[in-house]
Amino acid sequence: MSLSDITQDALLSAIRQHDDLGREAFLDRYGFGPARTYLLIHEGKEYDSKAITGVAHGYLPGRDPLPAAEFSGGLETVVKLLRDRGFEVRPQRSPVWLEAELVLACDVVAQNNWRLVRSHDPRAIDLSRLLQSLQLHPLESRGPTFRNPNSVQRKTSDIATQHPGYTGKPTRGGRLDREILQAFLNRPDEMHAQAEAIRAGAISGTLSTLPLTADLDEQEAISEGRPLLLLHLGRERNPRLRAKKLDAAMAAHGCLECEVCGFDFERTYGERGTRYAEVHHVVPLHVTGATTTRLKDLAVLCANCHRMIHRSREWITPAELRDLVDLRKAASI
Repeated sequence: MSLSDITQDALLSAIRQHDDLGREAFLDRYGFGPARTYLLIHEGKEYDSKAITGVAHGYLPGRDPLPAAEFSGGLETVVKLLRDRGFEVRPQRSPVWLEAELVLACDVVAQNNWRLVRSHDPRAIDLSRLLQSLQLHPLESRGPTFRNPNSVQRKTSDIATQHPGYTGKPTRGGRLDREILQAFLNRPDEMHAQAEAIRAGAISGTLSTLPLTADLDEQEAISEGRPLLLLHLGRERNPRLRAKKLDAAMAAHGCLECEVCGFDFERTYGERGTRYAEVHHVVPLHVTGATTTRLKDLAVLCANCHRMIHRSREWITPAELRDLVDLRKAASI
């Protein structure tokens, strides 16, 4: 079985069979579900991209249709094949909002007294145009409604209904929506300045890149958490901090045990685990914003404990997680 063997003629034959049977009967006959992400567009009609590809395989000499479970229908497989064969493939929904986009949206909501911005509002129309001009998402991942004014209205509603002063039922939104909102509430001037910087960079066609922090003595505070304007807005983390924290832990304890459960990668995995552990900010950078970090603000953790701290919306501290571990140990005795 090879998807690369499927020809344009075989795909056109599958499309004709789809038209003859109708979508529901076609999918039912070959055991495919409706496409969740990508649609094949042919002569103005929409087709389930994976189903068409699987059935087209059966139009090759000596081949059978491919069952859905035997191949992936993603961007690098079916979508690539169909586009290579000259077909249009369109995503059904727009990609998730990135941090830089949310900073711009939240800034508009803040200027609207923390109320949603309607799609017909000139500010929603202007933001829509700006977001569509940003090169944050490849063209092939953009759906037909990508960041249009209605999309902007929905996102501003997600942000506005999460505001502490909102008394109605909030929309679902996402974790990053809430984090950006909280950053605006904690540091309004800084976040507005970031929105202006993104806007200016987008209009000029360039997004500025802030320099990395210089190397500092391990006893000095190291600047972190400043937003970086690259292809998306991120939080700067100084890469030297991890090494400095691990050095300090080795000097103090002679090993890199997890501060919660005591797991040591080297003890378990030998040479492969030498000098390996994860380093965690006890107070998240998205809460502190631009800040200085000392080694005491960091914790050495194993991967499991690190994930447990980050698992829920409200992060707990390493000390709180250690208390949970101790309680479980006590209960098992």
